[in-house]
Amino acid sequence: MTLGVSSCSFNRLIHSGQITQFDTVGSAAEMGFSFIEFTVLEMPEGEDKLSYARRLREACDLAGIAVGNYTIGADFLNGSDGDLEAEVRRLHAEVDTAVVLGASGMRHDVSSGWRNDTKASRLSAAPAENFTTVLPRLARGCRMVTEYAAEKGIRTMSENHGYFAQDSIRIESLIQAVNHPNYGALIDIGNFLCADEPPALAVTRLAPYAFHVHVKDFLYKSAQDTDPGEGWFKTRSLNRLRGAIIGHGVVPVKQCLQIMKQAGYTGSVAIEFEGMEDPMLGVRIGYQNLKAYLAD
Repeated sequence: MTLGVSSCSFNRLIHSGQITQFDTVGSAAEMGFSFIEFTVLEMPEGEDKLSYARRLREACDLAGIAVGNYTIGADFLNGSDGDLEAEVRRLHAEVDTAVVLGASGMRHDVSSGWRNDTKASRLSAAPAENFTTVLPRLARGCRMVTEYAAEKGIRTMSENHGYFAQDSIRIESLIQAVNHPNYGALIDIGNFLCADEPPALAVTRLAPYAFHVHVKDFLYKSAQDTDPGEGWFKTRSLNRLRGAIIGHGVVPVKQCLQIMKQAGYTGSVAIEFEGMEDPMLGVRIGYQNLKAYLAD
C-alpha cells in the first residue's frame, strides 16, 4: 500500500497563519510520505482556482511528492439551491481542478440530509428512511459526475462521512445504485464510529468497493459518562469521540488494514489527523505507527 497524508491534517496550523498549504507539501515530503491529498484549496483572495491548483502541483513536483486524491464537498439534495443539474455541473468543474492538480481521484460528499430536517432528526433513526427515499437522486448525481470524470481519467468516490451517508450499508447501497466502474468508496476507517458502527465489520463490507483509504483514530467516551468537555463531539447515538494520534485511540487500525490486505487492496492509504496535539507531532507519530502496522 502507498502511504500519504491529507492536507486537512494541518488545517489548524494553516488557519492560524503559522503555515500555508504550500508548506504542507514540503512537510509531507520531508516526513517520507509518497503523496499528499488536498481538501479545500486555501486560495488567496482573487486567485483563480485552476491557477492555484497548477501552482500546488508544481510545488509537489518540485518536492518530489505525488498528488493523491482531491477531496471536496457536495450535496445532491440541497446544493446549488436544490438544482441537481447545477450541482453536478459544479462538480464537473471540480473534476477539471483535479486534473490540473494531477490527482488520480476525487472524493465528493453526497448529502447530509434535507436541510429542513432538524439536527436532532438527522442524528436519529429518521435518516434511515430518508436515505432510502432519496437514494435514486443521490445515485443519479454521482453517476453524472463519474461519467464526466471517467472521460478525464479521474476516478470518483464517496466517503462514509457526515452522519447521513456514514454507515457502510448506505455507502454500499449507493455504490450499487450508481453501478459504474469509475465510482467506488473512500473508506475512512475511523469515521464509522461517528455512526456507532464497528469499524472492522464496516471495512469488511466495503473493502471490495475501495478506491482509497483514510486512516484516523479516536478516543471514545460512552454517553453514560460525564461530558469530558472541549474537543469532543457526539456520535449519532450520543457517545463522544475526540481525534487522536493513530495508535493512541480505540479504532482497530491494524485489524482494518489486515482486512483490506486480505481483500486484495494494494492502493493508497492517507492519514487524516484530527487530534488536539500539535499536528506535526501527531502526523509524524501516526505515520510511524501506520508503517509498523503495515510491516507487521
